[in-house]
Amino acid sequence: MELNDTLEHQPQASGATKKVFVKTYGCQMNVYDSQRMSDALAAEGYLPTEAIEDADLVLLNTCHIREKAAEKVYSELGRIRKLKAERARDGRETVIGVAGCVAQAEGDEIIRRAPVVDLVIGPQTYHRLPEVVRKARTGEKVVETEYAIEDKFEHLPAPARKVVRSRGVTAFLTVQEGCDKFCTFCVVPYTRGSEVSRPVSQIVAEAERLAEAGVREVTLLGQNVNAWHGEGPDGGEWGLGRLLFRLAEIPGLARLRYTTSHPRDMDDALIEAHRDLPALMPYLHLPVQSGSDRILKAMNRKHTAVDYLKLIERIRDARPDIAMSGDFIVGFPGESDEDFEATLRLVREVTYAQAFSFKYSPRPGTPGAELALQVEENVKDERLQRLQALLNEQQKAFAESLAGREIDVLLEKPGREAHQKVGRSPWLQPVIVDEKAGEIGDIVKVRITKAGSHSLFSEPV
Repeated sequence: MELNDTLEHQPQASGATKKVFVKTYGCQMNVYDSQRMSDALAAEGYLPTEAIEDADLVLLNTCHIREKAAEKVYSELGRIRKLKAERARDGRETVIGVAGCVAQAEGDEIIRRAPVVDLVIGPQTYHRLPEVVRKARTGEKVVETEYAIEDKFEHLPAPARKVVRSRGVTAFLTVQEGCDKFCTFCVVPYTRGSEVSRPVSQIVAEAERLAEAGVREVTLLGQNVNAWHGEGPDGGEWGLGRLLFRLAEIPGLARLRYTTSHPRDMDDALIEAHRDLPALMPYLHLPVQSGSDRILKAMNRKHTAVDYLKLIERIRDARPDIAMSGDFIVGFPGESDEDFEATLRLVREVTYAQAFSFKYSPRPGTPGAELALQVEENVKDERLQRLQALLNEQQKAFAESLAGREIDVLLEKPGREAHQKVGRSPWLQPVIVDEKAGEIGDIVKVRITKAGSHSLFSEPV
């Protein structure tokens, strides 16, 4: 999935007597999970706080994608240990928990290495969090990483409307979890389990609650979101394209997005949704990882570079204004100079509006970690710099191509300057807008005047 820097999530609640601090690492699905964990804890009387030193409960929602992810968690726990000791001297109890993919991968090892931790809980059992916290407060060390038989989404409480409203006019909504692809570089199938799709009724009900609370744009989430196949109200199995059309019928929802996709799961119905559904934004994150067929085979991607390029052509024929985003891994075991040059050729042929590139790092327990011919770090560094320079050049060119165009912008928040608001373009770029253009949640038409390094500038039409 697309990766973010460390995020801290603090939704709002009221009437609480205890405080919880949630620190979120990694992808958008972890952000969503943190929100739902906070919703579950609100029913237990926990008020979110932005100050970790005030928290009675500290949760680290972890990611296992990046290199040395577990070690970063242990470093953070070392700092939290001192905080817990200081609070104990003042007679204040602090429960420390580790959630997310590192929790799933490490399990009991976390408590063995970091005795300061009171509870460890995996992504499939967040609906059990209140019960786990209650046990931990009695002094019991709790590890909850078994894959739950029951559907966690059925048991997670719906957030209060005022809580949703405080989160803004855009929201994430998980529709699918887990992965059956088993790419040799990826730990997700081992930490999130096999692919599971939520039924249409659950998804629509959650989307309706979001819309009622003022959300205008929803991003559907899944490790392989376009592999979603859920039970529909007619008893049949729906695909993502049909689901998007149903969500577009919800009053108030003006924009739809989804991430992250796999090339093998882009079916005709989903491409047709891009062609025929105005609410579906013209932006698609479709990772390819490499432009070399030899490396794609070693990665177990089960598609070729030509397959990917033909798919891009079909998508662009259906929606000519669509902007492409992608993920790339450089330095996969055995990657030669020729293999890397094939990746550069593919990037030049596709032209990306945005992309994310990473050096390969072995994930324990994955087949890639056992492969011979691991690439030297200095070679990875040089290749990453060359690839990132090309991607940055393409991203800048796409942003500059919008100068002079009139586009619709969803206003999301106040700007840094008093006379500004910040909105989002159909292609996900931040847009600086005159504050008189409209209210937060409005979709307004502006003319792009210039592209900055990280955002677009505009004037009212």
